[in-house]
Amino acid sequence: MRVVIIGGSGHVGTYLIPRLVEAGHEVVNVSRGRREPYQPHAAWAQVQTVTLDREAEEHAGTFGSRIVALHPDVVIDMICFTLDSARHLVEALRRHVLHFLHCGTIWVHGPSVQVPTTETQPRRPFGEYGIQKAAIEAYLLREARLNNFPATCLHPGHIVGPGWVPLNPQGNFNPAIYEKLAHGEEVTLPNIGMETVHHVHADDVAQSFMCALANWSEAVGESFHVVSEAALTLRGYAETVAGWFGQEARLRYLPWDTWKETVSPEDAQATWDHIAHSPNCSIEKAQRLIGYRPRYSSLQAVKESLEWLVANDQLRL
Repeated sequence: MRVVIIGGSGHVGTYLIPRLVEAGHEVVNVSRGRREPYQPHAAWAQVQTVTLDREAEEHAGTFGSRIVALHPDVVIDMICFTLDSARHLVEALRRHVLHFLHCGTIWVHGPSVQVPTTETQPRRPFGEYGIQKAAIEAYLLREARLNNFPATCLHPGHIVGPGWVPLNPQGNFNPAIYEKLAHGEEVTLPNIGMETVHHVHADDVAQSFMCALANWSEAVGESFHVVSEAALTLRGYAETVAGWFGQEARLRYLPWDTWKETVSPEDAQATWDHIAHSPNCSIEKAQRLIGYRPRYSSLQAVKESLEWLVANDQLRL
């Protein structure tokens, strides 16, 4: 099939586009042309690249028609963040595509009630990102079920892979936390460190898109969590990372209002966003309906990422 992927040069696209090419699909990558994929692969030589500025094209009302003009059988949208953006594209693609796959987020869920969280639990999102993604999901599934628009939503957790810093045991992206744990230095955690984070390797997210494509009848009109098999507590995560370097984690716990004053405002906001969600999601539905089988545990994905950062002199471990 002819697959148009919007935003295919990012974390997931780095792995998804080679998978699509190797499966025999004709692939068009639509991007702003500002970055290379995180990992080189010979498959990129077979990919047609189209440079479009989505925001500018949407403002002009032309983005949807530009995508239709590429004659896709399948559209994969990796970078849709508002309901208006989703509506614009769907209206243009209606009756023009066999399958539309949207990259969502597990943050369509707010605080968990019963864990692991399933896709059937009521949505209680908070924060603009989660609220908009939940609205997009509701819109796409309604269009699929009522108007036969062939949409599927795939909801990744915290995406991990070689080339960027993974979400750390404090729940933010400060790489110094890994250095402190590796050197046996004290690390402070908010509260008692029992909040959770749920990673997923970018290649496992890519796998989920391939699974959805291969299982069209099961995937259309559905949403799926795409995470590793198990979430991590902040405390357990920190202890494991320290152990990789022969250290026993030196952890100190502080109440949130005290802890947030010990880090930068940016790190505090990132940590709050993550611990307030404390995701712990089930993948049973994706396993059962589309055959999703993550290759990486959360810790395996993080370890691979840290090894890449060390090898490329971006961390002093």
